[in-house]
Amino acid sequence: MCLIAFAIDASPVCPLLIAANRDEFLDRPTEALHRWTLPDGTGVVAGRDLRDGGTWLGVSDTGRVAMITNVRSAQAGPGTRSRGELATRWLDGGQGWEALLDDLDPAAYGGFNLVVGDFHNKFWAWAGNRDPERPHDERPTGLHSRRLEAGVYGLSNAALDTPWPKSERLKQALGGCLAQPVSSPLPIASLTAALADARRVPAHELPQTGVPLEMEHGLSSPFVSMPERGYGTRSSMVLSVQRFDTSAAPAAWRVAVDEWTHAPAAGRGHAWNPHNRRSETLYW
Repeated sequence: MCLIAFAIDASPVCPLLIAANRDEFLDRPTEALHRWTLPDGTGVVAGRDLRDGGTWLGVSDTGRVAMITNVRSAQAGPGTRSRGELATRWLDGGQGWEALLDDLDPAAYGGFNLVVGDFHNKFWAWAGNRDPERPHDERPTGLHSRRLEAGVYGLSNAALDTPWPKSERLKQALGGCLAQPVSSPLPIASLTAALADARRVPAHELPQTGVPLEMEHGLSSPFVSMPERGYGTRSSMVLSVQRFDTSAAPAAWRVAVDEWTHAPAAGRGHAWNPHNRRSETLYW
């Protein structure tokens, strides 16, 4: 996952809102959003990496949330372990946050940002294995972590809340979505439009992460399309949690998860696909 904006307790009617794009090689085997079960029996809703078995963004039946992005660098390469397993390790609920950090070897993974949450316990945190002040250095510098308070956050392929233009665009769209009157439905279309935004950033606004300028430019838009490199935005997700008003159900919150998948099509190339959509609903 390469671009996420998320809001924690920023609205009384929507205590969690996430909008995210997953950028990946177009030929990497992937299963789209669906319900599946982790080895310990925990049910999750997430896409799945069929090469290494993990996920990039998912939620569990028990109210846990996990999101992960990589960190860009000139010589990025895989670690000995898959970053996607960090998300599923949190989702299975077998470890608390401190235990997970104590059991995590930062040198075993490529550069990562991991954001986790426990909705019912109002716990949110971030961890990464790159120095937030120098995230694009290629060597792990140990483990960095912090608790997250209520607010709107942006995350791409640097440290949490690094103000890259595409991250700021998506954060602004998320904030605008939450600013609607309480009686109005969430304007999800405004979030999908922000996720589908393929406008690239002018050269003077590009971050400097160590990759060639041409690649930096291609990766600068919220929706990435680089078919010449076999790379781009593979899927987009919007997740919202809102009050579920019915006396017949024990759950208080409705979790709506929508994913759009984007694969190159004959005569169309690689572009946002509004039709290939999957939806799942949980109740917390």
